Amino acid sequence: MPTITTSDGVRLNYADEGDGVPVVLIAGFCAPLESWELQRAALVAEGYRVVGLDRRSHGGSDSPPYGQRLSRHGKDVQEVLAALSLDDVVLVGGSMGASAIWAYYDLFGAERLRAVVTIDQTPKMVNDVSWEHGFYGLTRHNVGTFFDGGVPDTGRGLREHRLAGISRVVEALGRPPVFADPRTPERRALLQNHAEADWRDVIARMRVPALFVAGRQSQLWPCGHASAAAATNPLAEAVTLDDCGHAANLDQPELTNAAILEFLS
Repeated sequence: MPTITTSDGVRLNYADEGDGVPVVLIAGFCAPLESWELQRAALVAEGYRVVGLDRRSHGGSDSPPYGQRLSRHGKDVQEVLAALSLDDVVLVGGSMGASAIWAYYDLFGAERLRAVVTIDQTPKMVNDVSWEHGFYGLTRHNVGTFFDGGVPDTGRGLREHRLAGISRVVEALGRPPVFADPRTPERRALLQNHAEADWRDVIARMRVPALFVAGRQSQLWPCGHASAAAATNPLAEAVTLDDCGHAANLDQPELTNAAILEFLS
């Protein structure tokens, strides 16, 4: 796959296919760009140019001991868009990929953007009196150690393990997508930064149309995060997918694709 080298010397892996309005797919924590295969195919078939990005420390990109914070990931997105001369872009992010998009907007505003789609990512992970849609069990008191062992099993949401979406991705790729180890020092630092962020003010200030997608049976947080976030911005809307956990693009790929395509139309 082709690569782009960032201003701080990190090689980022990307894929680029199709013509038309550019849609950039940004995967979540530890997920490679190939995890979007079912969305890539649907978007290309509908006439979009689809760019998949491996964030630093993900997929085929470099994993340096520095820059493991979402502000740098947002800057990386900006440098990829600039390197590929992409304008009027739709950014689509799942899980932590959504937070990378909000970091981009916090730094660069609506520059180069047409719209934003975020999939099952609460804008605030920590629960407190102002926000009840955070990660199950995560509070100000335990945020410093909560993710020491990786992402914990909350015992909530969709409990059955979905294999259909993964099997279809494997069939399309001819191999399984390789997910990164969440326990490395680099990814642990990134996860901690992710846990402590609050993007609600960024969402309220966004001046491009935005779609917030939630999985009704998300294993990580209440699905009400999407409608609560969308309610703060008149350009935003929310969709909740039934019979769907956190990894909506794999749990319910058809519903996820339909929601994205309807929004873009």
